[in-house]
Amino acid sequence: MRTRINFLKLFINLIIILVTSLNLHGQSLKGSWFGKFGEPYKYRIILHIDSTQNGYLMKFEYPDENSGSQISATSFSFDYPLFKFGIGSYASFEGSIDPKYTKIDGMFKSTRSIQIFSFTRDSIPPDEMSIPAIQAKYNKQEVTIPMRDGVKLFTSIYSPKDTTQTYPMLMIRTPYCAESGGKDSFNNYLSWYYRFIKENYIMVFQDVRGRYMSEGKFEDIRPFIAEKKSNKDIDEASDTYDAVDWLVKNIKHNNGKMGVMGISYPGFYSTMAILSRHPAIKAVSPQAPVTAWFKGDDDHHNGAFFIFDNFDFDYSEERVFTSPTREGFPGFRWPVNDAYQFFLDMGTIKNLTTKYFGDSIQIWNNEMKHPNYDEFWKARDPRQYLKDVGPAVMTVGGWFDAEDLYGTLHTYQSLESQNPQSHPNYLVMGPWFHSQWMMGKAENLGNIYWGQDANKSYQELEVKFFDYYLRDKGKAEFPKATIFVTGANEWRSFNTWPPVNVTDQKLYFQPAGKLSFKPATVAESFDEYVSDPMKPVPYSEKTNTYRTIEYMTDDQRFAAHRPDVMVYQTDILTEDLTLTGPLTADLFVSTTGTDADYVVKLIDVFPQDMQPNTDKKIDVPLGGYQMLVRGEVFRGRYRNSFEKPEAFIPGKVTEVKYDLPDIAHSFKKGHRIMIQVQNSWFPLVDRNPQKFVDIYHCNVTDFQKATQRIYHDKQRVSYLQVKVLKKE
Repeated sequence: MRTRINFLKLFINLIIILVTSLNLHGQSLKGSWFGKFGEPYKYRIILHIDSTQNGYLMKFEYPDENSGSQISATSFSFDYPLFKFGIGSYASFEGSIDPKYTKIDGMFKSTRSIQIFSFTRDSIPPDEMSIPAIQAKYNKQEVTIPMRDGVKLFTSIYSPKDTTQTYPMLMIRTPYCAESGGKDSFNNYLSWYYRFIKENYIMVFQDVRGRYMSEGKFEDIRPFIAEKKSNKDIDEASDTYDAVDWLVKNIKHNNGKMGVMGISYPGFYSTMAILSRHPAIKAVSPQAPVTAWFKGDDDHHNGAFFIFDNFDFDYSEERVFTSPTREGFPGFRWPVNDAYQFFLDMGTIKNLTTKYFGDSIQIWNNEMKHPNYDEFWKARDPRQYLKDVGPAVMTVGGWFDAEDLYGTLHTYQSLESQNPQSHPNYLVMGPWFHSQWMMGKAENLGNIYWGQDANKSYQELEVKFFDYYLRDKGKAEFPKATIFVTGANEWRSFNTWPPVNVTDQKLYFQPAGKLSFKPATVAESFDEYVSDPMKPVPYSEKTNTYRTIEYMTDDQRFAAHRPDVMVYQTDILTEDLTLTGPLTADLFVSTTGTDADYVVKLIDVFPQDMQPNTDKKIDVPLGGYQMLVRGEVFRGRYRNSFEKPEAFIPGKVTEVKYDLPDIAHSFKKGHRIMIQVQNSWFPLVDRNPQKFVDIYHCNVTDFQKATQRIYHDKQRVSYLQVKVLKKE
């Protein structure tokens, strides 16, 4: 009898749970959900979810940044308990909801931060660093500043209410809308750069020519005009000069000194500020500056087209403004939740052009018209003009910046090589993804943790840099290069970058997947495999519609398991080994096709018994983790010249040699060093048809399989050249 009663109770309880669950699942997702970023900025984020006949609609807002303006999600899915949304390539969240529909736990990722994050039904009050707190301390004005050709540029100025002293000015010029919230709203940047608000800087923000509220015609990476013959000869340097000149003369209580800074595209405008040569500009910080769109930033890496980023960005950010506005254009709405499949199904780049762009996106069409390194691209590279520089410069970037790592390193190097040693030129490189150093904490990138907040000491250094050169505060005790060494997970100072206390060594490919600092001794040896552009190697094993920011430290075991990825690794290291500076891949290869891409990846293989800290969010087992330290692609047709591409001769052994961006990484005792080589990296990079054709206008029928060989013997020596830091 007791058994029957217990069974009956259990059955009734199950029915109650089922009915409750169905009720909750069917009715309770709708409404507002509240979350808050952690230290130090504590910004709120609010999700607004509504239900329609076609499913759920979701918008989100940052009430502490832009006066509550709402942004529509470009992707959203809910399959209890899994909850996901994305905002183009800029932000994403993946998590799960509790059975009572009161809390959503997961990971929030954006171009600014990666955080374990929770949303609840409970509203959250603003923090002391919120916009209302800044409004109590600052006044705002919006003006239009006339340029020498009569075009007026929209500019916002935030000045301390305390008028008992003078203050330095700090300016950011942007194509991304300086004031989206309106005349009475305080913009996002004040929150991001609160460290300068604390120091009472006058903050200046300007829409560049032809963007949002500014007049004129916009041009991507507008070429610098070295010899200006009339007021009609304008560029971003002249616009900066004219803006600074007006500000110094018209903004009350400024001390006559201007600093300029910016990240990514605003980093390019910071470089242009150097070239403006206005005497009031005393300090400039180009951060992840767009610099060389064919060689290594954003658009192309070594001639290979970065299709994922280009398509997503160009669709929403490169449309033409016909009149002043604070409103941007909507992001792309993906027809499927799998970018890999989307681009594969599109077939060719010309199909993307026809279906989504036509003639409406100038930069996309210019990319199609200029497949090689011609005058169009050369004119847009400002490095050649960085000579006789006046202001102090601090160039900043991240080792895992998927967009403008090349520009960071090469801007610094150009300044260093083309100016006197007495010129104050500094480099800061942290363990960051694109713009991560701007705000919040930087404790990890994906599964890899740094053991500290890498942002804290940098942001203190940034303020000290501008304080010294703009207000004569402190001392000029800035290291030439302030570098975070990953693996060792520590900040180090160097007198030069790359360091000079290194030895050049080579990691030689060996038979049977071996890798060694000693060259191969066999007479003939090669690995042979088939690469199929219809089944390209993915850049990430994750399925989504945004280019992930953590792919640059992701576990590469998924790729190592593929038959079209060649793997070479050392024995277990018996001591720590630190590599600093650029890498050079020198491959001897052959192909049955007439063109090929080559992707070389340097990887840190963790010990099999490695365990994560229990308080860290790790997606995969760390034992045997294959951490990507550096990866880079090279389009083989450019092996002899970026200006004049050449076809491969099928079956002929050919040398392909190219540089990979710098690293600063310690491979610890007990780890292994691995190199992977592959011929596709999709959809990060467009597919090479493996046939010498115009890739931007070719047909699907041009895509073909090819048998690839990588040689590693006495005569045909393939290796990765590295710089080993000497022990102190």
